[in-house]
Amino acid sequence: MKRSYVISALAMAVAAGVQASPYTEPLGPSQGDFGGVGLMQVPTGRMAKEGEFSLNLRHNDQYRFYSLAVQPFPWLEATIRYTDVRTRKYSSDAAFSGDQTYKDKGVDLKLRLWEEGYWLPETSVGIRDFGGTGLFDSEFIAASKAWGPLDFTLGLGWGYLGNSGNVKNPFCKAKASYCYRNNVQGEAGEFNGKNFFHGPASLFGGIEYQTPWQPLRLKVEYEGNDYQGDFAGTIKQDSKVNVGAVYRMTDWADVNLSWERGNTLMAGVTLRTNFNTLSQRHLDPAPQPYQPQPQDAILDHQVVADQLAALQDNAGYTAPHIQVKGSTLYMTGEQNRYRDNNAAVARANRILINRLPAGVDTLNVTDTSMNMPISSTVTSVESLKQELEGYPLGQEKPLLQHRADPHLPERAEQGYYVEKSTFSAGLAPVLNQSIGGPEDFYMYQVGIQGNADWWMTQHLLASGSLFLNLFNNYDKFNYKGPPADSSLPRVRTRIREYVDNNDLYLNNAQLTYMDRLGDGWYGQIYGGYLEQMYGGVGAEVLYRPLDSRWAVGVDANYVKQRDWDSPLRFTNYKTQTGNLTAYWQPRFLDGVLVKASVGQYLAKDKGATLDVSKRFDSGVIVGAFATKTNVSAEEYGEGEFTKGFYISVPLDILTVQPSRTRAQINWIPLTRDGGQMLGRKYQLYNITDSRSPYFN
Repeated sequence: MKRSYVISALAMAVAAGVQASPYTEPLGPSQGDFGGVGLMQVPTGRMAKEGEFSLNLRHNDQYRFYSLAVQPFPWLEATIRYTDVRTRKYSSDAAFSGDQTYKDKGVDLKLRLWEEGYWLPETSVGIRDFGGTGLFDSEFIAASKAWGPLDFTLGLGWGYLGNSGNVKNPFCKAKASYCYRNNVQGEAGEFNGKNFFHGPASLFGGIEYQTPWQPLRLKVEYEGNDYQGDFAGTIKQDSKVNVGAVYRMTDWADVNLSWERGNTLMAGVTLRTNFNTLSQRHLDPAPQPYQPQPQDAILDHQVVADQLAALQDNAGYTAPHIQVKGSTLYMTGEQNRYRDNNAAVARANRILINRLPAGVDTLNVTDTSMNMPISSTVTSVESLKQELEGYPLGQEKPLLQHRADPHLPERAEQGYYVEKSTFSAGLAPVLNQSIGGPEDFYMYQVGIQGNADWWMTQHLLASGSLFLNLFNNYDKFNYKGPPADSSLPRVRTRIREYVDNNDLYLNNAQLTYMDRLGDGWYGQIYGGYLEQMYGGVGAEVLYRPLDSRWAVGVDANYVKQRDWDSPLRFTNYKTQTGNLTAYWQPRFLDGVLVKASVGQYLAKDKGATLDVSKRFDSGVIVGAFATKTNVSAEEYGEGEFTKGFYISVPLDILTVQPSRTRAQINWIPLTRDGGQMLGRKYQLYNITDSRSPYFN
């Protein structure tokens, strides 16, 4: 009965597509069952648009696939996936994991080799489930070619995609070892590269048809998997041909229905957006119109007071300061509203030039952060006037404006300022969460965090944060012992004790002194309760030339571990930790930041961390990092090395007011003790962002 219903539903979808009026606009590639662009079980050679971000759910009797796919570049696709194996328990010990079903983590990458041409198909090579237990580990080469509304795919797969072995592995001719594949299940987080392109291989292929009715696409595929020895148990395959339909409900949602293996219904949904085009209309005052009313050389305090207010309300500068020396008018302030520093400077220049003192021919707008001057924008008054008044057609000239290292006058002839508040405090909701634990797939904690800052002097800051737990499901934690497969000091794996033992917790309380040391040089020293698990003292120095694509910094810290039962006290564990870090924004990869660190970590292991992130046009940042130290895989335990992913979202794409505030979501598949950095509250590279903007 189920089969007849499914066939009827697919037949109705075909009939609707054939009878509908023509619609020529293509919808583009769709997501497959495992996440990432594909047909159903098999991938294609296609790539989504750059910046596309998809959340996918697929469901059948054996598996639920939860996946996240992102297209950071036109030629690279990355997918993170959790698989719920519905036919298996998480473990055989009910006291440990209850009746939770088995969960598996996986990471996929797909790289485009070349784009589609008149004769050539779009061709990609990919690796599926390469960073985990390897339940679905596969490699493939897939080529796709469009012909009208039909998109044809032909591919060659290994591993899970090639189990049936319907062709000989072509790499066997190069080396006999390629004919064999180790199908032993690995450990979570283990990098299983030795199997790449080994073992049986199979051809696969299919067609995706864009029907004349634009929301509907139809799919048919031939897969190379025979499901023998599948982790979910015995899976019967009555047919290697799968058929399916994708219906576009809105611009951001697809629903999927397919009949696979000749006997299994697969259903799902895809939610999508594009990080390049994601935007929000803001309720924001327009820049001041150009209405010059020059004032005398001696500043009028009422006029300057109005300018200072406008600099705060219209240009977004906190505690602005206006002063004049010689023929230059200086304005300094901390930008807290506009992520685009050029737009903020343009607003400030309009405010200043409208009531310009006599004898001033240069405007110098300096952006500060944490009471440190970061960068200056110097503008010719005459050039700015000509631009605002408008050039005759064909006689346009570029604005005479340049960025410079900040050099503020020690003594100005005259000046006014808005005094910065030395104390600030606020409350914010907090959601702490973890995914994939043995007790429950989703663990959460909801609370409120209070933050306070007190500037004791111009450069000495006292800051702290206090967390109050409101509710959580941490009562499900039933295992707090040390990892059985690791011999490292427990520098991070006591996280359960920290979050479960205290409803009111002092996260941070520290003194920080930071200052500009010279052109491009910045430094800070700090001490106190530095983060949830550690307290101590440390220092950081950063060298960051203006508008340079590179910077270098070093931090050194002496810390002791905080007591999880009594957080104001310390345990006997202490260590020195720190890193030398190089920062690089490659010219040939727009929006990319590479951070490479070497040093000593909290468990006294030594090694390196590589962090690569991509900023999209909307300001959303997606990144990944990995740390490898001198700790062996056996000493480290499950996972082999530390790795993770993160998404940083500018909140002004979600609100009607512009803002520089960000929220970050981290995904670390497994928390272990090797390769763990100290969680420092202030990072000089982030603070000095306007020297070579990346985050804003």
